[in-house]
Amino acid sequence: MPHHGIFVENRLRRLVTSGDVAATVVAPVPWFPFEHRAFGPYASFARVPPEEQRYGLAVLHPRYPLLPKVGMSSAPFVMYAALRNLCARILKARFRFDLIDAHYCYPDGVAAVLLGRSLGRPVVITARGTDVSLIPEYRIPRRLIRWAAVQAAGVVAVSGALRERLIELGVPGGRVEVLRNGVDLELFAPQDRAVARRELGLDAAGQLVLSVGLLIPRKGHDLAIRAAAAMPEVTLLIVGEGPEEAALKRLAEQLGSSERVRFLGSMPQERLARVYGAADVLLLASSREGLPNVVLEALACGTPVVATPVCGTPEVVAAQAGRLVQERTPEAIAGALRAVLAAPPPCAAVRAYAERFAWGPTTAGQIRLFRSILTEPA
Repeated sequence: MPHHGIFVENRLRRLVTSGDVAATVVAPVPWFPFEHRAFGPYASFARVPPEEQRYGLAVLHPRYPLLPKVGMSSAPFVMYAALRNLCARILKARFRFDLIDAHYCYPDGVAAVLLGRSLGRPVVITARGTDVSLIPEYRIPRRLIRWAAVQAAGVVAVSGALRERLIELGVPGGRVEVLRNGVDLELFAPQDRAVARRELGLDAAGQLVLSVGLLIPRKGHDLAIRAAAAMPEVTLLIVGEGPEEAALKRLAEQLGSSERVRFLGSMPQERLARVYGAADVLLLASSREGLPNVVLEALACGTPVVATPVCGTPEVVAAQAGRLVQERTPEAIAGALRAVLAAPPPCAAVRAYAERFAWGPTTAGQIRLFRSILTEPA
């Protein structure tokens, strides 16, 4: 599901496997004509199939045009146009759905509310991060987000901080329910660190710091590289892909630490769980987040976290599980890493803390919200 990401897929999978919900997933994808990797992330859109199966879910990928210069303001409307006929056909042919569950307030949430009005179906919108922490800085999207949140039958935020941001945008607080992201406690679990390192060829790498996320500026991989450069005892692992890869590799070379910075590329969750198990600490140096899944995944593996205190991150990083960095600088990050590496919290204690973020309560909260909406008198 390239548009929404693995965390939405996991949430929907949990709903379906709970036995209380049946779902068809519609994940719109921007139209792009060329598949060659030279076109970067746009080429990945072209490689997405029109339809696929994941975890027994039918996942449909209608295309919509993403127009240059005016794309941000027009995106909800062209997405709605791409969805309208498809969803009408779904209603008639394969699946009579009762409710639309939309993830990201913009453009998806706005498009979903338009779709719900057209099809006569209630809509729930979930705020996840940049959709309410950054995009509302633009006037037209801000007005559309507020309109959609007021029109929707239900509004969810994945952190308390995002709920407060929605209230600042003019959404009544009583309409916003906090249902945090969860973590798969079976897939992400503590492992024998020495065995995991040996399997990954990292048994001679010293202390391992892990940074996971798209290779884009807001994820702060450059800060991770600068912090690691001041820590000769550390090897930095970077998992992810994106447009900043070449620049990040050049930075490591300029700092003389390229031998201690390893780019592992993108990887499936099963392999990522092994990398969490091999690492001594996860570093998340982001400038913005919603409620970061990588933090929950690392904690579930018993791996402590050092993170910047942005948006919902302080809600999931406690003293027994790691440390928050008050200054987003390489020096402060290096200091926090040294402190955690010198006295790491016990793996069992970190795991026990992570177990409070199991998917069960979030899934139950979603089902409760859906039922309350569907049983309300029209």
